[in-house]
Amino acid sequence: MSRPTTGSAPDPWRAPVIVAQVPDTGLHRELEASAAERQAMAEIAGLREILSAHASFDVVPKSGGRVEVTGLVRGRIGQTCVVTLDPIESEIEEEVDLMFAPEAEARRLADLIEEGQDDQEPPDVADPPEAIVNGIIDLGRLATDALFLAIDPYPRKEGAVFEAEVTAPDPEDHPFAALKALQDRKKGK
Repeated sequence: MSRPTTGSAPDPWRAPVIVAQVPDTGLHRELEASAAERQAMAEIAGLREILSAHASFDVVPKSGGRVEVTGLVRGRIGQTCVVTLDPIESEIEEEVDLMFAPEAEARRLADLIEEGQDDQEPPDVADPPEAIVNGIIDLGRLATDALFLAIDPYPRKEGAVFEAEVTAPDPEDHPFAALKALQDRKKGK
């Protein structure tokens, strides 16, 4: 999952998990974004508003210092219909299934995958693991990214259809109208 471009804006929804403190059996986290966090997220995403944002994650340690994060991000967002310009609300539900690895390992795997030489990974693995930065995985940022990726960039109100204005062509206004007029004149002589 790639990160959306947020410029220099700080991550508005933070929920750091210290990897070293994750038990061998894993842990479960339920997150709910506050009104201030939702407002900041809406500004970054260019939305009218984010009415709700909830995430449910399971964080499970794997071999080699890797950590798997799976879960579901749900939200309700307010946008503007691209056809009618009316305010609309949309439900978002995005599944998350990511592998994290220590920074050096993540960089190494990214290079190998880019070169197509990673024999340890199945051939259908296209994305390298995300990096564990400073021993922390930020579930809030992960939830924000998932939410942003699920946003419809061209939202439409139900039943709204863009219809271009169609006018019947004037039979006298086409490239060969002048030739037809000349031909008609010849026939009339």
